[in-house]
Amino acid sequence: MNHLVIFTDGGCSGNPGPGGWAYCLVDDAGTLLEERWGAEPQTTNNRMELSATVAALTRVLERSEFQGLPITLYTDSQYVQKGISEWIQAWKNRGWRTSNKEPVKNRDLWEELDRLNSLLVISWRWVKGHAGNPYNERVDRLTQEAIKSLGDAV
Repeated sequence: MNHLVIFTDGGCSGNPGPGGWAYCLVDDAGTLLEERWGAEPQTTNNRMELSATVAALTRVLERSEFQGLPITLYTDSQYVQKGISEWIQAWKNRGWRTSNKEPVKNRDLWEELDRLNSLLVISWRWVKGHAGNPYNERVDRLTQEAIKSLGDAV
């Protein structure tokens, strides 16, 4: 394997509300290597999108066979893709404040994502959600299953 592909998704039933996240790790031949999901009873869509990405990259660092591989990470969240690719440096320069001088929401997850991004070689890609990409559709289904796993919280 010369390259690792990651698909992530997160969502909520209500926003805020019960939420779930999921990721798939895929090799360069398109074979599913691993998938995981998680859920929180009270959260936001953006936190779940970030949680999926942080969980996936943390897992990459845990698996020795992935060390040193370039990664392409697909997300259907422009918040995640633009946040890590375009906005984060300005946030850090302003002391974790937005251009409106408001505190950056989800700072804890952004700081962890920034740390992980600095340890790995990642190409960040946005993919349109619900547009037929098989692995994006898969992580969406897993996210919905994660939310349903909360039972009465939904």
